[in-house]
Amino acid sequence: QVQLVESGGGLVQAGGSLRLSCAASRRTFTFYTMGWFRQAPGKERVFVATFGPSTGNVYYADSVKGRFTFSRDNAKNTVFLQMNSLKPEDTAVYYCAAGQSAPTTLTAVNYWGQGTQVTVSS
Repeated sequence: QVQLVESGGGLVQAGGSLRLSCAASRRTFTFYTMGWFRQAPGKERVFVATFGPSTGNVYYADSVKGRFTFSRDNAKNTVFLQMNSLKPEDTAVYYCAAGQSAPTTLTAVNYWGQGTQVTVSS
């Protein structure tokens, strides 16, 4: 059973910062590539950031480039999403995702976390 456990969401004012965490088992962290998606109210779930294990590059949605940073702690089987300069339009449920390849699309995701709410007030 693959479990992805997210934490770190909350309420923040525009311009503020939050850091999301997603912890997985060693097996999941080894055999899957992890990333982040988000779903705003009434909208589709969309890609935010992930890591390409074959390239070593980190990929971001255009809407978060320069503000969000994806990172990994291999020793803790955990990925992070540092979110700075938050905007009201960043308000969404953020989901951790695991895929057999870098999860940049919904169809590339094999497993989802439970989601964590991020609310940015203006």
